[in-house]
Amino acid sequence: MTVIGTHRPTRVLVDEAAIKHNVSGEVARLDDQTELFAVIKADAYGHGLLRVARVALAAGARGFCVAILDEALALREAGFEQPILVLGVVSPEYVQLAAINHVAVPLVDAEWLESARPYLAADHPLAVHVALDTGMGRIGFRNLDDLRAVLDTITGLDGLQIEGVFTHFATADDPDTSYFQEQVAKFKQLVAAFPERPRYVHVSNTATSLWHAACNGNMIRFGVGIYGLNPSGRAIEQTPYELQPAMSVVSALVQCKQIHAGDAVSYGATYRASGDEWIGTVPIGYADGYPRRMQGFHGLVDGQECTIVGRVCMDQLMIRMPRAYPAGTKVTLVGQDGNNVISLQDVADYAGTIHYEIACAMSERIPRESINPVGA
Repeated sequence: MTVIGTHRPTRVLVDEAAIKHNVSGEVARLDDQTELFAVIKADAYGHGLLRVARVALAAGARGFCVAILDEALALREAGFEQPILVLGVVSPEYVQLAAINHVAVPLVDAEWLESARPYLAADHPLAVHVALDTGMGRIGFRNLDDLRAVLDTITGLDGLQIEGVFTHFATADDPDTSYFQEQVAKFKQLVAAFPERPRYVHVSNTATSLWHAACNGNMIRFGVGIYGLNPSGRAIEQTPYELQPAMSVVSALVQCKQIHAGDAVSYGATYRASGDEWIGTVPIGYADGYPRRMQGFHGLVDGQECTIVGRVCMDQLMIRMPRAYPAGTKVTLVGQDGNNVISLQDVADYAGTIHYEIACAMSERIPRESINPVGA
């Protein structure tokens, strides 16, 4: 059972208008033959599966991509009827469940197909997207002969239809395009084996669509861009249009106290005051997805950067403030306060990771609240 912390001030704020801006901005760049599928796996990168699905459709998305079958089923249960593609391998014993719910799944190799055969049914044909491993090393066919053999097997096979073919680029967010071009060439070689072009031919994640739009095929899998995050981090600063961050993380002081020279803060006594200092306690910690290693980073109070002192605890952290502030004073961990901004990228840089991980790690214990709501 997941307990949501509604009775403390910590919140993840999700800007629906920003999500709509980001999706509609990309839709406007596509030609009339290309559809945008919103990638809303992992609870929409921590932003809320159903919330983002609704806003993405309002912004022009035509379908959804998820990582696991359960996410697709949650969308169906909520009444979403648009096409859904599961991007991860679905265990063969569940393909009938996918077919009944009109959910497409990847076909990754001959072994998977043989294992799935007993579960195929002509009255509920399973839609598959053939996965081609052009250099990601993750899922899909690498060998042309293996692919041809499976395509021959599928011909006339009741209960299965090829709806799409796809690959995934490993370096579309890299200024060096050499490996990207190798994958493009490999994809063209493999896709030529298909006797007929499937309904969907797709290679583009957010990075590919932003910076290599000529490769888009007739469908793009728009993911991290939905949430206003640059897929390259800081490697490629320029994007075709402005991406607006959708996530803020806020809390409030629960106590403020003065400590004195030599006094220690938090586990291990890794921080000691150099003089009289005002310390504020904030109810968020690594159990909420805020990384333990953020000691020395900062939050924002009254528009000012306030250093995190001592180790981040499981449920709380402490900040050093320029003066006393009362309990209840707002603390911004991600977002804007006054003229200062803390981005998810800033947090990721300090933590030595990527902003995807920071967003997805924000635990279900933190309530999500919409701001700037978009109507259905």
